[in-house]
Amino acid sequence: MGSRNNPVSGAGLGLRRSLMSEIDAAPAGAIDFLEVAPENWLGVGGRYGRQFRTLTERYPFVCHGLSLSLGGVAPLDTAFLQRVRGWLSEHQIRCYSEHLSYTDDGGHLYDLMPIPFTSEAVAYVADRIKQAQDVLGYRLAVENVSYYAAPWQQMSELEFLNAVLERADCDLLLDVNNIYVNSINHRYDPEAFLRGIPTGRIAYCHVAGHHEEAPDLRIDTHGAAVSDPVWSLLDEAYRVHGVFPTLLERDNNFPPFQELLDELGVIRYLQHKHGVSHESVSATA
Repeated sequence: MGSRNNPVSGAGLGLRRSLMSEIDAAPAGAIDFLEVAPENWLGVGGRYGRQFRTLTERYPFVCHGLSLSLGGVAPLDTAFLQRVRGWLSEHQIRCYSEHLSYTDDGGHLYDLMPIPFTSEAVAYVADRIKQAQDVLGYRLAVENVSYYAAPWQQMSELEFLNAVLERADCDLLLDVNNIYVNSINHRYDPEAFLRGIPTGRIAYCHVAGHHEEAPDLRIDTHGAAVSDPVWSLLDEAYRVHGVFPTLLERDNNFPPFQELLDELGVIRYLQHKHGVSHESVSATA
């Protein structure tokens, strides 16, 4: 399976401002770590800034960026990366992850656009990841993203992802929901994809809900409960790669907070099934 040094452990939750009060009131042990987008918190002061500081002192944190645009044509925003570097240090953020996609074209596109699966794109994106890591002074984790078109495809999604990870020598934020969504939309075996992932590069994992637009089309929304096929795929991921920290993403259509905690309970159940107890997970966070 290989070895790795995960930045956090257990079952985590994405921090959204509408959830802050409930997260702050959550009992000890209900949540093992939190994740935020740095773009949403850089320079935030006042009440939200104080609440955020309280949470970073209570929980381990990772962050998941939105705007680095690793596959974009514009130069990397090194001034932004320098600000992020200071913010990561200030709040003792344990991991910085970004999407393996691009998000700008002369302006922010507010979507994750697919990078062509070509050898030229591998070299280009890997060089940008290495540049970002040099500026940050942090090892970057890149996320396998959902995509709905594959322009100029010369290799498979898995071949492209592994080539980028190897050439950039970076880590992976493994999104199990995205594997499932892509497997339906692009007709591949999700378990075979999982088996092809390098175990030692998995920093942590995302699970989320999606929308079934048609029998052969899924849309990645983060606006629903995690589906049974995605839970099954997470179960398989633990079997293949061992247990790794896993975060529940929910961005909209928020249910009662207890339902989110119940989904964290499913993560813990699967982690326990594969030999990691919640007590030992929490002790290593």
